[in-house]
Amino acid sequence: MEEQYDIIIIGSGLGGLECGVILSREGYKVLVLEKNKQLGGNLQTFSRDKRIFDTGIHYIGGLDEGQNLNQYFKYLGIMNDLNLKRMDNDGFDLVSFEDDEKTYRHAQGYENFIDQLSQDFPEEANSIRAYCDKLIEVCNSFPMYNLKPSNSDLQNMPFLDVNTYEYICSITKNEKLRNVLAGTNVLYAGEADKTPLYVHALVVNSYIESAYRCVNGSAQIAKLLTRVILNNGGKVLKHAHVNKFYFKGDSIEYVELKDGRKFYAKNFISNIHPAVTLEMIEEGKVRNAYRKRINSLTNSVSTFIVHIALKPGKIKYFNHNIYHYFDSDVWKGPHYKADDWPLSFALFTGVTTNNDGYADTLTLMTYMREEETRQWADTYNVVSNKMDRGESYEEFKILKAEKLIDALEKRLPGVKQSIHSYYTSSPLSYRDYIGDKWGSLYGVMKDYKNPLKTFISAKTKVPNLYLTGENLNMHGALGVTIGAVTTCSEFLTNQYIMQKVVKS
Repeated sequence: MEEQYDIIIIGSGLGGLECGVILSREGYKVLVLEKNKQLGGNLQTFSRDKRIFDTGIHYIGGLDEGQNLNQYFKYLGIMNDLNLKRMDNDGFDLVSFEDDEKTYRHAQGYENFIDQLSQDFPEEANSIRAYCDKLIEVCNSFPMYNLKPSNSDLQNMPFLDVNTYEYICSITKNEKLRNVLAGTNVLYAGEADKTPLYVHALVVNSYIESAYRCVNGSAQIAKLLTRVILNNGGKVLKHAHVNKFYFKGDSIEYVELKDGRKFYAKNFISNIHPAVTLEMIEEGKVRNAYRKRINSLTNSVSTFIVHIALKPGKIKYFNHNIYHYFDSDVWKGPHYKADDWPLSFALFTGVTTNNDGYADTLTLMTYMREEETRQWADTYNVVSNKMDRGESYEEFKILKAEKLIDALEKRLPGVKQSIHSYYTSSPLSYRDYIGDKWGSLYGVMKDYKNPLKTFISAKTKVPNLYLTGENLNMHGALGVTIGAVTTCSEFLTNQYIMQKVVKS
């Protein structure tokens, strides 16, 4: 007789592991299946030249005492064990432009945020304050963001149909201030003609409240969550690549792995992209209208990253991030042309326990559309299935990396001489390791013109299949965490879970 689980979770990204913690704590027999050798999805880290590199999570907001993610992580049982470093209070994010000697600071704490930007825009102090007031107003309209039970009535939620770009333009005529306020929009792959104000507000507010780096990388979050699942009697398997769902009647009976193993459960939660999830379901088991709707959703642009190992003692550690633009319009990044790439980049540095005052890594990230790597789309490169993409792919990566490093040299003169080695990741890397068909940075893109279309319910059209992860409602660590609670509310009720969150 095959072992039967209450719930099988496919994918060990942040949302999948959080669902595993919540449900195993409540007595459900839980199994998490991960195709890779490392758990965590975007929480994964890797080591090169004895340096640790983050792959997806470079800093986290809302972790001060009493703030929302702090409270959620307490409920999940990991907050007290996290090794964190608070970022610069007066400028955790710096926004800069090629044609401007000034650097503009996003500071922690709303009054401090207003004070710091008002020094650069003294005549715009009222506009900056109005912007901050609006962020707070928008965030206050999302119950679970404020640790309150969800009313689940999306149709009556305010601000869903308000555009970020248009709102920022409405509060000030100062073009530079407009671009500074939107200068970190790579955090949600912002699009001027699409991104709703609530996406911008929920993400930016979290960091203004508090901003932290994970010491020795974000994989610690995945390790801590996994430990809780195991302590609750759950199981977590690596090298377990789910290939297909098999049905008994209208419901899923078991999943089959690529190596032929089968696992049975009463319910299933997919933490991978909804469109990829549906590919594992045979035709006729899901209505074509639902399948067509999911497949028609636009996904965000992807990224190209250069992971740089620095020579010792060359670059002073900086406790902030840099968002630099070669074009004054911060919304143009995803719409580059071949001859003007990159239009912008984001720069992060890691922090380690043995920090000696110097940085040992840099992570240099810019937009890249997936079609640039489409000629190698039939190749896959994961630990369990390594394929050589060929010499042309290696040449492509070198060409792009050197061009991006040259762009960094303009912003940080002398950095090229400080590089010991570098490693790259492309849209194909994200596709292969994160389980996103297109290598998208943030999955399904939200659109203020049709907001309800881009909200994906945790419940699917299969009675015992549920979804979780960044594609549901919100991006980032906090958004995914709220999404995990939303998914688990299908089993435990939202009121019940939120009461436990608040009491943690």
